[in-house]
Amino acid sequence: MISETDRSYIAGLFDCKGNIFYKQYMRKRKRQEKAYPTWQIRLEIAMTDQSLIRWINEILGVGTIGPIKVRPGRKKQWRWRCFHRDAYHVCLLIWPWSHTKLPKIQQIIEHYTEKKLKENNVVDFKQYKMLKNEKR
Repeated sequence: MISETDRSYIAGLFDCKGNIFYKQYMRKRKRQEKAYPTWQIRLEIAMTDQSLIRWINEILGVGTIGPIKVRPGRKKQWRWRCFHRDAYHVCLLIWPWSHTKLPKIQQIIEHYTEKKLKENNVVDFKQYKMLKNEKR
């Protein structure tokens, strides 16, 4: 279980260093004649402190870590990010402590609770992480 202190700290990091993407756009895939609406739902935090990015990944248990290309002479940056349902579960964790990113977080939560999870296929976060780890 993630402590309340850790969740509030991560929420603060999102408010100052995080990006939340929630938008729909038209996408045409290979071998398709027309474009279809596609959702982009993503959370990410980028900073130069690699140990903090690794800590976020370890605490949340979801997402990926990778370096970001920067211009010569700049400090190397690291990025943690997660997509779709992983982003939904992280939003549920940090929602009570968010301020500046709260409107986007609420949009992601509403997107999944109202549209996708009506048919009682909601699992709690512990179950979700266990199922995800079993697949690895």
